[in-house]
Amino acid sequence: MSVTAAASGFVVLLLTVTVVQCENGWDVSYTSTEICAVRGSTVDITCTYTYPSTFNNHDTTVQETFWFIKESNGIHVDLSTDPEYSGRVENLCGNNKCTLRISNLRESDSAVYKFRFTTNQPTGSFTGSAGVTLSVTDLHVQVSRSVKYDTYNWAELRCQSSCRLPDHLNYVWYKNQQKMNEGESYSGHFYPTTRVSCAVKGHEDFRSPSMLVRSQNGWGVSYTSTEICAFRGSTVDINCTYTYPSRLNNHDTTVQEKFWFIKESNGIHADLRTDPEYSGRVENLCGNNKCTLRISNLRVSDSAVYKFRFTTNQLSGSFTGFPGVTLNLTDPQLQVHVRRSTANPSSTWTELTCHSRCQLPDHLSYVWYNNNKPVGRKKYFHLRHFNAEDSYHCAIEGQERFPSPTVYAPKPPSVSVSPSGEIMEGSSVTLTCSSDANPAAKYTWYRRRGDKQVQRLSEETQFVLSSIRSSDSGEYYCTAENELGRSSANISITVTYAPKLPSVSVSPSGEIMEGSSVTLTCSSDANPAANYTWYKKNRTLLHGPEGVYRLSSISSGDSGVYSCKSENQYGRINSTSLHLDVQYAPKPPSVSVSPFGEIMEGSSVTLTCSSDANPAAHYTWYKEDEDSPTASGQIFTITDITAEHGGKYQCEAQNTHGRSKATLHLTVGAAWRSALIGSAAAVFLTVTLLSVFLLIR
Repeated sequence: MSVTAAASGFVVLLLTVTVVQCENGWDVSYTSTEICAVRGSTVDITCTYTYPSTFNNHDTTVQETFWFIKESNGIHVDLSTDPEYSGRVENLCGNNKCTLRISNLRESDSAVYKFRFTTNQPTGSFTGSAGVTLSVTDLHVQVSRSVKYDTYNWAELRCQSSCRLPDHLNYVWYKNQQKMNEGESYSGHFYPTTRVSCAVKGHEDFRSPSMLVRSQNGWGVSYTSTEICAFRGSTVDINCTYTYPSRLNNHDTTVQEKFWFIKESNGIHADLRTDPEYSGRVENLCGNNKCTLRISNLRVSDSAVYKFRFTTNQLSGSFTGFPGVTLNLTDPQLQVHVRRSTANPSSTWTELTCHSRCQLPDHLSYVWYNNNKPVGRKKYFHLRHFNAEDSYHCAIEGQERFPSPTVYAPKPPSVSVSPSGEIMEGSSVTLTCSSDANPAAKYTWYRRRGDKQVQRLSEETQFVLSSIRSSDSGEYYCTAENELGRSSANISITVTYAPKLPSVSVSPSGEIMEGSSVTLTCSSDANPAANYTWYKKNRTLLHGPEGVYRLSSISSGDSGVYSCKSENQYGRINSTSLHLDVQYAPKPPSVSVSPFGEIMEGSSVTLTCSSDANPAAHYTWYKEDEDSPTASGQIFTITDITAEHGGKYQCEAQNTHGRSKATLHLTVGAAWRSALIGSAAAVFLTVTLLSVFLLIR
């Protein structure tokens, strides 16, 4: 079984030593422990794994396979869930072989990558502990030999990287962005404005930065960091690499001396090892063009700028690296950085990292505390779940008196409304949410509408209703959330306002019949609730909080125009008018004859019938012993009357709700008798009319 590494960008295996772990059939095998890749390229890291097909009389099934670079608190962080690798990693697995593909490589991807798989067995998880060390490098042009002339330089150039590349690689060389030639090195004449870059053949997209050859003569010092923080009593390493031309002016170059210094005067650079202040506290650890200054038992007075210098056998062959490394003796000034991954819902995690504002040495040990109890000893700490009552902080081992601030989930928020007291419609109202949290909480305001409807309003600590309306009354709540948790709190808003235009109604709706029960209702949106007054024209009928006026047995006299008034302490308003129209059957008709007195043959007579009714009645006239109506209409006129017209007449008044009748007796006298019975006729007519009145039913 083996591990292979390949790339669509440039990748090289540095060490191909098979590493096999086998524990009772559980196995992960790596055949390469180190890989070097160029920034921007793609790398494949492949492993094979085995496991017992049965264990404790149960068949073994693989449930999860993944790669990781971080592990703490029993949590192995699947690389595919790490936001730093989002969209750049793939797990290509099958037949007990798994490949991690990382694209668009960054220098920060340099790490030890390990493979882990889990099974259905109770203790069936296994990690290939050796892992594969990936080093991501940038190419750069280095001058190996040079000769300076009046107007140009002759130089031999090599393409270099921070991790070792194999000797057989072929390079493509570019001069002022134009491809020149191919080969392990490139030599020629270079003018002051000439820029040169290089790339591995086949991967020309990943070129080195271009450089001016005139500014390079092969001498150089490069510092890993230009600023380092350290603590009193601790140990610090300051690192650099240095270069020089292997041959200059036809002479091979040999390094004769290399040292660090902080003091220089009159061209004399004082080797730090000879300084009594550092006696017994400094070491120079040098080899392969790298040199490390190690200072132990640090003192406050050690704060300084440290520079590296080397001398060679060449004339003027001494070189000092600028600007040097600034060492600051300070308190740790630690902070906890929080990062949460939810890329995989089945594998969420929170990462806490102990971070300093200044560059700290890599070899430091850390201590993590949960509610002031030690729980971990790495620079980072991982959690599956964060309890609301938990808090975490970190410190550097040996410097526990300088802990980081504590991080914790948001406490239940405090919510307030301004101005306090009654909230009047039209005023400006500000809702404020605040919560004690570290990292600082992010706030969101919501309004709850009904049981399930929620409206997002704002993602600020404050929500402003610049001109509040009555419809803005209701329940609001805010959430305070950070990477460690979430908390919420409610507040209820009640807006006060003058009554709105009242709504008036009558019940039952439709036609209103005399004698029925009728209810008039007045309602108005108001806060506080309104009091109501009912009027008929200008006469007050009712005053109170209900706004309901009842007529238990309505009569025709109750018809008319009604209105109501709604009022509270903030204002009053009148409703529109409500017209009440009481309907009823015709009342007993009133009948009359004109002219009054004796009716003589040949004269003209008018009979009139009238009845109180709503809607207005229709009238029909009948004569005694005749089946068909004699006439219709309220007025019945007989012209050129004869004796045959005499007799009983009946008037019928009718509408949609009923009918009513009245009868009169009409007597027609002969013309010759008029003088004799004139007075009697008058008396007779009077008696007749009285009889008509008595006959009305």
